[in-house]
Amino acid sequence: MNSKQTKEFMKALDALVAEKGIDKEIVIEAMEAAMANAYKKNEGISNVKAKVNGETGDIRLYTFKTVVELDEENDTFDDETQISLEDARKIVDDIEVGETIDTEVKIIPESFGRVAALSAKQIIVQKVKEAEKNLVNEEFQDKQDELLIGVLSREDSKNYYVDLGRAHGVLPKDEIIPGEKLVMGSSIKVYVSKLEIGPKGLFILLSRSHYGFVKRLLENEIPELSDGTVVLYSVARDAGNRSKIAVYSEYDKVDPVGAIIGERGSRINRVLEQLNGEKIDVILYDKDPVKFIQNALSPAKDVIVTIKDEKEREAVAIVNDENSSLAIGKKGQNVKLASRLTKYKIAIKKAGELDEE
Repeated sequence: MNSKQTKEFMKALDALVAEKGIDKEIVIEAMEAAMANAYKKNEGISNVKAKVNGETGDIRLYTFKTVVELDEENDTFDDETQISLEDARKIVDDIEVGETIDTEVKIIPESFGRVAALSAKQIIVQKVKEAEKNLVNEEFQDKQDELLIGVLSREDSKNYYVDLGRAHGVLPKDEIIPGEKLVMGSSIKVYVSKLEIGPKGLFILLSRSHYGFVKRLLENEIPELSDGTVVLYSVARDAGNRSKIAVYSEYDKVDPVGAIIGERGSRINRVLEQLNGEKIDVILYDKDPVKFIQNALSPAKDVIVTIKDEKEREAVAIVNDENSSLAIGKKGQNVKLASRLTKYKIAIKKAGELDEE
């Protein structure tokens, strides 16, 4: 490169380093390797290295010979790439075996300037891509199972694509809340259900129907969940219809259910506004599985629970006729959610049926 090209190149390099956060030394080292390889191919010489001045952009090429010690076992060497210790010390007094004697290449072909400029450009482009990829990976590597805010940028027949800033996420259309209408260009909250960092870059799979979406919304709205005063034990969700959440507190004076609901439902309503009409049942968790299952089957009352098989986690819930439909729920929704919440298989039995059995 001539002096004008060098000056322009270094100016552009400094601007990219500042803008993209690239380590300048990494770029310089890559340039040196590329320059040396270009000269090797151009001249057919193997022992070449390059030095690039990081301030001026000046490129200097050197051939080098490795210092070896000749003895009875090693009395021959390649005089193009090696030099004896005896001859090397005639040039540099304190040089040791394994070090190199460098000789600057004074005559560089004019064509090499074009090769150098092209190589430098390719390296910069490559390093910018690598730097941006690394920055994106660093920013998102700990976002698995987190709630993010993005902008709906486009869609196809199966997916929405969400602009998350430095990256885009994929929101499958079967992972939105049933019945909700999404508008391109609008801001949207999404849950990261899967995150992969691979050779092809970053893949972020998003969801709004995952139970984790409700969990993170609650944690954002309820300070007691964030600071650990109230613990969210489990979540069961039928997206678009109903969720059940189980909460408890280690502090006797704290009402965990009340903390979630808030005064006149103020807290839970802020979450419900983001769920397209979905309801949330707040259940008190209990270490006793019988009491926990009774609570989980709310709004059904007067439920008698028997643990049928602790190992297989099977339970029977006995209800009267009045509470039977409430315990089961529309299309079995209530008992299904209660089973997921408690991790017990729950069989609903009417008292009358049990007498007959």
